[in-house]
Amino acid sequence: MSRSREVPVIPVHTLLEAYGEGRFPMAHADGELYWHDPDPRAVFDLGTVRPNARLARAMRQMDLHITRDVAFPAVVEACAERPETWIDARIQATYVQLHRAGHAHSVEVWSADGPGRRQLVGGIYGVALGGAFFGESMFHRVPNAGKVAFHALAEHLRSAGFTLFDSQYLNPFTASLGAVEVPRARFLRMLAAAKQVPACF
Repeated sequence: MSRSREVPVIPVHTLLEAYGEGRFPMAHADGELYWHDPDPRAVFDLGTVRPNARLARAMRQMDLHITRDVAFPAVVEACAERPETWIDARIQATYVQLHRAGHAHSVEVWSADGPGRRQLVGGIYGVALGGAFFGESMFHRVPNAGKVAFHALAEHLRSAGFTLFDSQYLNPFTASLGAVEVPRARFLRMLAAAKQVPACF
């Protein structure tokens, strides 16, 4: 009887220490994991991030159901389903382990798929540390489902008392959601303050 090879993971304490210092891991095409610490850093302002009128109208018209931490492994797996991804098997296993330890969380978006059945059509996941939330990745299988997950997460973070929503790198999509860049030194000050906030996801 053959046994599948266990996928190596980053220990929880190592990962939390790194996030507390502003670093995060990504898998590269060469098969290695590298720690990233970008300067500048992209963040979302929880006080101003809101869906625009067009998206808000579309969200009201869509038959969607939103949950939290119901299908974390499935969200991470879906985020990895793209031609080029930094989410390899080690990253997936690492964050599932972190989720089981209570430090990584997801928001899921479900669509009706026949009577009494729902299908996972969007989601987002990340890491919580005090009052800081580090957004890792999101996905969608129907238009706007990823944005729905993002705004559901932002609203939850606001209501739960989080003060920092990290986006890591700025790209056209995160910029369209409201991400802005701040110098690394400022980000580290924001992170130090957020870590002292007793927020609970």
